[in-house]
Amino acid sequence: MKRLSILFVSSLIFLVGSSTVFASCEGLKNKAPKGVDIKAAMYFADNNVRVPYCLVRGEMARRMGVDNNFYGIKFELRLPNRWKGRFAYQFNGGNDGEVKPALGASAGLLPSEYAINQGFAVVSSNGGHESEANPQAGLAGNAVFAHDPEARRNYGYAAVEQLNPVARSLVESYYQSPIKYSYGIGSSNGGRMAMVAASRFPTMFDGLLVGYPGFNLPKAALQHAWDIQALHRVNSNVNESLSKRDLAFFAKNILTQCDGLDGVNDDLIFAIEACQNVFQPKALACTDNFDRDCLSVNKVAALIRMHQGPHNSKNQALYSGWFFDSGIQSKNWRMWKIESAISNWSNKPISGVMGAASLAHIFTTPYTNVPGNPFALERYLLNFDFDKDAPKIYAKNSRFKESAMELMAPPDVDSPKLTDFRKNGGKMMVFHGNSDPVFSVKNTIRWYNYLNFNLEGRANRSVRLYLVPGMPHGQGGASMDQFNMLKPLMSWVENNEAPQDVVAHARSSNSEITARMAGISRPLCAYPTYAHYVKGDILKARSFECR
Repeated sequence: MKRLSILFVSSLIFLVGSSTVFASCEGLKNKAPKGVDIKAAMYFADNNVRVPYCLVRGEMARRMGVDNNFYGIKFELRLPNRWKGRFAYQFNGGNDGEVKPALGASAGLLPSEYAINQGFAVVSSNGGHESEANPQAGLAGNAVFAHDPEARRNYGYAAVEQLNPVARSLVESYYQSPIKYSYGIGSSNGGRMAMVAASRFPTMFDGLLVGYPGFNLPKAALQHAWDIQALHRVNSNVNESLSKRDLAFFAKNILTQCDGLDGVNDDLIFAIEACQNVFQPKALACTDNFDRDCLSVNKVAALIRMHQGPHNSKNQALYSGWFFDSGIQSKNWRMWKIESAISNWSNKPISGVMGAASLAHIFTTPYTNVPGNPFALERYLLNFDFDKDAPKIYAKNSRFKESAMELMAPPDVDSPKLTDFRKNGGKMMVFHGNSDPVFSVKNTIRWYNYLNFNLEGRANRSVRLYLVPGMPHGQGGASMDQFNMLKPLMSWVENNEAPQDVVAHARSSNSEITARMAGISRPLCAYPTYAHYVKGDILKARSFECR
């Protein structure tokens, strides 16, 4: 990172070739709202930001928690010289606990397309807690913040509620001009927060860019226990339950039966819902000991069970089912479900370590104080009772007045209408990989269909959903995972130009793309349409139409 000199720190700065006049960067230290401590304000330039910018780091709402730990909402605000009246709140993923660079990045975007390079001022935060505050908790350390009720609430939604007006005040004070357009950008847990904001804070953002959202976060965490228990039936060492060859074989057969449903064989399944009616996983099970081109019955049974999603003993669904898709063979899918490359986790999957810690400490009430080692965390999942333990995501007690579901899901999650968000003119673009191993794309589709039903078929006036074949949790897999969803969202918000298809490309740097995918482009179509080949060069997106 190259440090630039601070220019005219005690005076106003005028940008040559622009009408923007703004106050000094250093001067923001004296303009912080009450209770906000600004730690630093400097100019920098780096590989991700194309123009000089004012970097502000600060902390607010500092307090002592019930667990005798200090808590505070730490944040970073980047103010680019070429400001165009736009502001973006960058919602971070995972369990928060760390201030990520405030760039307005999103899966699919190139650095030149990040929000900060489109004239946005961008803020990010730690969500109200520090991930490294509890080293004594071992591998569960980034989850035990949730023993403090306020920290759990801040993680759910309240940190955004508190920080957003402070960030806006600093932006407008610096540029001496009102914000014209306000956006929220986030993926995974950050996508959840964007959808929560649409319901809880309907006038806060004009546009929301939502990637593979975990909007039913506590429900989705039940899948971790469901998967581990299913895989443990195959092999007591979950890491060895399904080999890379097993998953490649499974994916190959999905492609054999489904790839051509969209008019062309290109290792991408755009007709994903039709595929679920065609693909028969039971047919892949070996019928005798001499079969070779098959999987053992218990392996097929485990995969079917995992894709059915968690149920209780009354066969009631507790979360969602999942699509069978070719991305099951991706590195990302395996890392989450089967085996990681992290040696001090004993190579346990992410769901078996981070997922277990989150389910035990954040998403259930009362929390379970599971030791922070990979074997204890896995044992917690193996012993998880879907009749007795799963209802804890809805539970409250004397310390936690709100359940995990109340804190972390949109208030209208079961019957979305987004009434006030729509009245305010809000627009939302959602994208989700069909092979996401963490949050089911079927659950996102169900949410959209409920919204569309409640709005009598008019959901697409304010929300567009895009499915990405083969893409797991974020970029990766044999997928078309390079696309710009921010640009059409900006056009929708600022010019009332509703988005249509979004052209996606296969990244040349993605080692998982197949030979048939190299150099191709495809349209990502707004659900419920999907890309179908019509005529022309099969390498080009223009040869497809949305049906």
